[in-house]
Amino acid sequence: MIRYFFLLLLIFLTSSCSTNGKSLNNHQLISDTIQIKRDMDSIVKTIEYRNYQNLTSLNKVANYIKREFQTVSDSVFEQKFDYQGTQYKNIICSINTHKQKRIIIGAHYDVCGDQDGADDNASGVVGLLELARLLKEENLNYRIDFVAYSLEEPPFFATDFMGSNIHAKYLFDNKIAVKGMICLEMIGYFNDKPNSQDYPVGFLSWFYGKKGDYITVVQKFWNGKFGNDVMRLMKKSKLLPTKSFKGPSTLPGVDFSDHRNYWKYGYSSVMISNTAFYRNKNYHEKTDKIETLDFKRLALTIDEVYLTIRQLK
Repeated sequence: MIRYFFLLLLIFLTSSCSTNGKSLNNHQLISDTIQIKRDMDSIVKTIEYRNYQNLTSLNKVANYIKREFQTVSDSVFEQKFDYQGTQYKNIICSINTHKQKRIIIGAHYDVCGDQDGADDNASGVVGLLELARLLKEENLNYRIDFVAYSLEEPPFFATDFMGSNIHAKYLFDNKIAVKGMICLEMIGYFNDKPNSQDYPVGFLSWFYGKKGDYITVVQKFWNGKFGNDVMRLMKKSKLLPTKSFKGPSTLPGVDFSDHRNYWKYGYSSVMISNTAFYRNKNYHEKTDKIETLDFKRLALTIDEVYLTIRQLK
């Protein structure tokens, strides 16, 4: 019991004072919401749901991502891998390739079962595509690899067959210098109603509030300088309420996406998220549709990540 108390106290001390102010209503959006909506339609509206069993639809989305990446860079390729005789692929776009050390920005494009997956995780993928467009002409301190992953969802989650594990292991095995990784996981759903936000530990609502009106930067304890820099710069921009959470990776939800595989190989990684099922009750349901998303706040989240990448030293 004493150990549990001190764990909760540590979470409080590293998280409770980690929020910015209110959204800046006069912010001129950098992201193109028309293009974001176009991307969303192309990803979600396939003949069949883009799960691992519907390879045609999964590949259709992968090919769309690849074409959009090719408008950004000549350095776009497929990282192919097999599972029980079926071939899947990550799509990777690189910019600023003359730099040695790189930052990975990733999002998975598959869904769990038969559902649209608008928030989970088409929202992350449209963020990935828009960030590639915004950052392509910037004079950055690092190479940026934008990676769209396959096979994040069950039955592959937490296995070596996750597309992000394939990618992270490749970096590790080839001793590639990585500054850090940013995972975009469910960034399109917000809810201003009272009691619209849940938490893995109930007392956190005392400090974070009970409205699902913010975005979070999630990382584990002792995650390194990169994670702390991303957290600080995201909050600094003050485009929308941005809160940080540091906790043990064993706490449910903290490692529930592709960043977990970069932690596995020793890379500093963060997840940018609306807290997924702690807020969005459409999670892994047929109701996870485009109509439930807030495109303005989705764009503000993308803008915050964009400004953060520009300022990373």
